Amino acid sequence: MNMKHNIRLNSTSLRLLSSVVLMGLGSTANALGPVEVPEAWGGDLSSRERLTGDWGGVRDKMSKKGVVLDADMLLMPGGVVTGGKDTGAEFWGNVDYTLNLDTDKMGLWPGGFFKFEGVSSFGNTLYDQVGAVVPTNVASLYPSFNEASSGLMQASYTQFFSPQFGITMGKMNLLEFTPTEFYGNYHTQFMNTAMNIPISLAMVPISAYGGGVMVLPTPDITLMALALDASGTPSENDIGKAFDDGVTLVSAANVKIKPFGLVGHQSVTGVWSDKNRFSLDQDPDNLKRALLQEKYPILGNPGPLLERILAKHFPQLLIPVEAANKKDSTWSVVYSFDQYFWQPDGDSKRGIGLFFSFGATDGNPNPIQYSYLMGIGGKGAFSGRPHDSFGVGWARTQFSDQFVPLLRERLGIGLDHEDAIEMYYTAAITPWLNLSPNLQVIDSGLNKDTSNGSGLQDINTAVKASLRMNILF
Repeated sequence: MNMKHNIRLNSTSLRLLSSVVLMGLGSTANALGPVEVPEAWGGDLSSRERLTGDWGGVRDKMSKKGVVLDADMLLMPGGVVTGGKDTGAEFWGNVDYTLNLDTDKMGLWPGGFFKFEGVSSFGNTLYDQVGAVVPTNVASLYPSFNEASSGLMQASYTQFFSPQFGITMGKMNLLEFTPTEFYGNYHTQFMNTAMNIPISLAMVPISAYGGGVMVLPTPDITLMALALDASGTPSENDIGKAFDDGVTLVSAANVKIKPFGLVGHQSVTGVWSDKNRFSLDQDPDNLKRALLQEKYPILGNPGPLLERILAKHFPQLLIPVEAANKKDSTWSVVYSFDQYFWQPDGDSKRGIGLFFSFGATDGNPNPIQYSYLMGIGGKGAFSGRPHDSFGVGWARTQFSDQFVPLLRERLGIGLDHEDAIEMYYTAAITPWLNLSPNLQVIDSGLNKDTSNGSGLQDINTAVKASLRMNILF
């Protein structure tokens, strides 16, 4: 009884606690805790929060009873205007459907939250045309990389015992934790994977079974630690297989600061895993096996692309003659900050600011040595457009010098670093519809590739233009 009364009295603190930290990025919205709902779902077409409205009043009644059912659609037509491996246009889309349950509002017990999320993707991506190693559309990473599919991203239960402490367990969608003030929300902000997630975290699973704790010593300090199935994927739902290949531990700390009254965040994240992985230091005869079998969840799957070059120019190395070298652990660490340098008086959610992130890894088995990310972002910067946002950013992915040295030294295919510059403007047409023109300039880490089975061809700097439509049903 006292617990229920305490949590209700501290609903503001509870929302702060639910804004947990992962990967050095502050989660916003409803990653694990209470879902914000409007006073009413209805209204005319231009003012309602979601396209389908209040469902004849049923949606309002459900949300008041702690049941929130939503569907969001991302439509992303785009094309390579110049450079890359090939020019052309494609269309990619994702549909996210979520069910959130609040046990307190349901009349069961206080502080409990269930979340279920499924995703379906459709269309074709521009991954092959661009020729970049890092995917230029983070939404193409899931449920299956670069192919249309469906999967269960999240099925989790979170329990807050007080405004300062909570636990979570189940299947986690790690992309739910990435939004920050100016990057990480791929629905309305940047699209490039390196502009959403520090690529140093390439070994962290996107969706995996696990559990962890959240601690909020003060309203401005958030701590979190998670233990995740090291081989988790959106398509793997057999909980009996969880942790068979090892564990990935993620710990993070986020501090909210307000220099001169302007909102900012500082965060540090550490990742360690004991999964047995292919070492980057291999006898050349084992290169094919390492490239085709090792997966990098956040980096996508560059193995087949590099294996094609190996098959063309070193066919004698396709049959392994000895056991592959393995690594039994990997680590990475990331520091990030965002800081407004201008905000309208009395409005902590609008303004213009800077962001920066730097990550470092062991460089083996992680194919990334360092990652960099920086830029300028804005939210509601124009008084007449309070819900619009914009951003201009640069990201560099520095590859490990142990990543396929044979191909780098013998064929000069690059793989030293990859740069991406991206800019976008998101216009809020209605509360349920956003349109975002997006432009990316990518200097691929891979400067040569095979073409139609012939010799190596140069990969030039690619310019990719896209239009993203985000529809809330």
